[in-house]
Amino acid sequence: MTGETDLSPARLRHARLAIAAVFCAHGAVTGSFATRIPWIQEHSQLSSGTLGLALAFPALGAALAMPLAGRLGHRFGARAALRGLLAMWTLSLILPSLAPNLVALCFALFVYGATSGMADVAMNALGVETENRLGRSIMSSLHGMWSAGALAGSAAGTVAAHAGADARLHHLVAALALTVAGLVAVRGVLDLRPGQDAQAPPHFALPPKSALFIGAIGFCAVFAEGASMDWSAVYLRDVLHTEAGLAAASTTAFALTMTVARLAGDRVVDRFGAVRTVRAGGALATAGGLLVIGVRHPAAAMAGFGLIGLGIAVVVPLAFAAAARSGPAPAQAIAGVATITYTSGLIAPSAIGAVADASSLVVSFGLVTLLAFALIAGAAVLRRRPTMGGAVAANRDEPAGIQP
Repeated sequence: MTGETDLSPARLRHARLAIAAVFCAHGAVTGSFATRIPWIQEHSQLSSGTLGLALAFPALGAALAMPLAGRLGHRFGARAALRGLLAMWTLSLILPSLAPNLVALCFALFVYGATSGMADVAMNALGVETENRLGRSIMSSLHGMWSAGALAGSAAGTVAAHAGADARLHHLVAALALTVAGLVAVRGVLDLRPGQDAQAPPHFALPPKSALFIGAIGFCAVFAEGASMDWSAVYLRDVLHTEAGLAAASTTAFALTMTVARLAGDRVVDRFGAVRTVRAGGALATAGGLLVIGVRHPAAAMAGFGLIGLGIAVVVPLAFAAAARSGPAPAQAIAGVATITYTSGLIAPSAIGAVADASSLVVSFGLVTLLAFALIAGAAVLRRRPTMGGAVAANRDEPAGIQP
């Protein structure tokens, strides 16, 4: 990538803050939407089953649209593409609450997911480029900022819901505010463009093989995340028979653990490398899963869910970073990994429910524990590999200062 010539330390620090603000704005849209799903369900007069059908459309839209992000970045440059895609994503928040019926809601959520996925690929690709120029890990903290934005958006949405605010007005105000914030933030990101001899990526292409293996690691982490976020409170209520308030607190604790771990994760990655960090995280998540299923006590279960969140927190950011460095088409590889992780997030809650119906929630979280253990075995796919010229791509599989 070429383009901007001012890569002084001060400029790079500013670019890092700017891309972090972009991640935060992106996450805030998700949090704002999630808290008003009950209002949208009631407004559109949907049953639980039809709502579940509609909620599959964001992942479908994202999976189909994400490969287009690389093409847009090649044509317009990284900053301009991100500016347009992020604005489309923040403004798409308005659509679902306007839908009067199932068909309209499915269409709105398809657009919502498509714009989310394209903006996701664009900001992750630019995040990796910023990380490369800084020479140290920032992807974990960027995803931590996304989580912080999601928490902030959900907090504001909770206040709006508690006050009985119409979701159409709430989402209109939130969308406009986040659009302005996003456009201001994008002004500070690096303005990068492909080299003159760089070939334009295809409009649509299957993920490269390298992205499939890296995506499998992301799949395991996102499956554990989705299962814990959606089912931890149910587990404490139904299996351990805790009161509703304590059960709900387990979900909040898990989300906070994920956020804090991601914000602090870059120092760990720089010290120990991507492979060792993911192996250690897999060990922590496995231990957490064993606590959940092996010790039938609320405190042990909450500690176990906390360990799962701590262990998987940095896996997806490292998977995106590894994908971007795995071949000549970073955006295409990131889109491939993102598609796999989006799919995992989509199927995890329903898969946990299906296994629980067939056996029990304890068995369901036994599956989560096995996937956490798979992180230990599969972490090596994040290892840096030689480039065409014989140099080694900086994928941080070794601690700083140690040569492979």
